[in-house]
Amino acid sequence: MRRQTKGLHALYAKDPVDADRKLWGRQVDPVSRRGFLTGSSLLAMSAVLGASIPFARFMPGGLIPAALAQSDEAFEIEGKEGLRVLNDRPINAETPAHLLDDDITPARYMFVRNNGLPPERAEIDPATWTLEITGESCQNPTTFTIAELKERFSEHTYQLQVECGGNGRSEYVPAASGNQWTTGAVACPTFTGVRLRDVLEACGIADDAVYIGYYGADRHASGAADKEAISRGVPMEKALEDESLIAWAMNGEDIPYQNGYPLRLVCGGWPGSVSGKWLKQIAVRNQKHDGAKMAPPSYSVPANPVAPGTEVAKEDFVTIQSMPVKSLITYPRSGIEHAQGQPMEVRGHAWAGDLSVSEVHTSIDFGATWQKASLNDAPNRLAWQRFTTQVEFPEPGYYEVWARAVDENGQSQPMVVPGWNPKGYLNNACHRIAVQVG
Repeated sequence: MRRQTKGLHALYAKDPVDADRKLWGRQVDPVSRRGFLTGSSLLAMSAVLGASIPFARFMPGGLIPAALAQSDEAFEIEGKEGLRVLNDRPINAETPAHLLDDDITPARYMFVRNNGLPPERAEIDPATWTLEITGESCQNPTTFTIAELKERFSEHTYQLQVECGGNGRSEYVPAASGNQWTTGAVACPTFTGVRLRDVLEACGIADDAVYIGYYGADRHASGAADKEAISRGVPMEKALEDESLIAWAMNGEDIPYQNGYPLRLVCGGWPGSVSGKWLKQIAVRNQKHDGAKMAPPSYSVPANPVAPGTEVAKEDFVTIQSMPVKSLITYPRSGIEHAQGQPMEVRGHAWAGDLSVSEVHTSIDFGATWQKASLNDAPNRLAWQRFTTQVEFPEPGYYEVWARAVDENGQSQPMVVPGWNPKGYLNNACHRIAVQVG
């Protein structure tokens, strides 16, 4: 089974459509590896998996088994381990779910999401790095060195969940443009720095302030000096939260180069794009920030549901704010073999943007029935929460373990991919792993 599925991973990674032809012996529509196959027969799937599927009667029509959807291809970045590359200019790489099992994400497993080209590492000197606070609603524009930030303001450390708005994009059909993230564009390390609120208040916030916008030292992917790579921001209410930080450390050490060294903004619970890296300037605005990638369709979704493939007018988009409820199984690794008659431990993390998670449930029968998992409190607001449970399998065969979280307002993860949108944002469908029981 292990050798067979490894070959399938390679087959699907090379050409999913050709793989479908070879496996099922006929033409099928192009789909993502984590999406759906049309008319796949139970007999064919069982033959490829090398096992029966005990709960096949509950399996959603056309679902690609998780054993065929995973990939073990690795990629190396300095200071990182086991990440999978999605793009190399700019560099974007995600973390396999099983490497995110730590309560606090190690720096080596923090995903990389770049919109542009980072400043040259050799040109970064923390001793001379400066941060300018400015903008039409800043009463006393001021420039700080990192040493001055440390000296003038109280230091705070929070564990903060950061997730790319496009995490899970690969599951949308028709495909959305952009990096085809699966589940690994998320992390929850600790960040140390000063509260954004303290710095802004020291510089004076005018009564008409409604937004902040950041500017970093990264360059546009084209290399053009007159173009910004990205310049986003948040409303003042989010900027003034206790947990919104100007950070210089991650997990007690310098922030990794690809994650924003030597200074970055962190606004946990919202799309990672609002947490600007290589931070050089923060503008206090009297209007919604209008920097690069603030305008639709960037980091925006339709205000109302639309049919897949619909062209949406710019005025019909809304900017993404708090991320939706979500969970991730981090143990065991998808594709394992498990002995019949033995309970299996399952654990992972759950999060819900600005909210907390109230419950997590797991299923081994494609969502027909669910059992409640044990759920820990978050160490602080805007951090993810650990869940654990044990599952037992009634007979040998192929199984999938699914996880579904519910937030404090009663909103639950959908079992399948949620409403389509042009840029493939906010996919919070249940995470699932493959298990071969025998």
